[in-house]
Amino acid sequence: MADRAYEAAPPPTESEVRQADWYGEDLSGQEHVRVAFVGVDLTEATDDGAVFTECTFRDCRFNLSRHTDAAFLNCTFTGCSFFGATFVDCKMIGSTFDACSFDLLTVERGDWSFVGLPGADLARATLTGTRMREADLTGVRATGATLRYPDLSAASLHAADLSGADLRGSDLSAVDPRSVELTGAQVDVPQAVVLVTALGLNVRPDAPE
Repeated sequence: MADRAYEAAPPPTESEVRQADWYGEDLSGQEHVRVAFVGVDLTEATDDGAVFTECTFRDCRFNLSRHTDAAFLNCTFTGCSFFGATFVDCKMIGSTFDACSFDLLTVERGDWSFVGLPGADLARATLTGTRMREADLTGVRATGATLRYPDLSAASLHAADLSGADLRGSDLSAVDPRSVELTGAQVDVPQAVVLVTALGLNVRPDAPE
């Protein structure tokens, strides 16, 4: 299921939770399949090990919520707020985000492979050690973001703005410096070699005369 195309229609839902107040609720261990969550307030909710499969979240608030070892598999998020939310060792495989806000979002490790985040504003987000293989990051705005040690192999980053971002330790093999804005970004020496090589230059040690 994780290979759902980003442009494909979301899976149909079979039940609905509308305008529920889950402020500060403990969602640990819950399992939801093909549920539409509409206007649900999840502010300051906690979640250890909950599983959401092919669910739709529309206009939901995840502000200041904390999720650990949770799974959101092939879910669709539209118009949701993730202000100050924290995701630790979570799986977001195949999920898509549209018109969502991510101010002060913190993601630690976890698997966000095949995620669709085209055009997302991640400028004030922090992602550390997150697996984002084959993620759709087309047009992402991540000016000044912290993206330390994510696995971005085979990710789509065309027209992304990573200027001023801290990219140290991340896999930049999918980055084409001719189509990605990198002005002022922080990279380490191995990454610099990858980017220079992507420009068609040959990096060789200076042989002593």
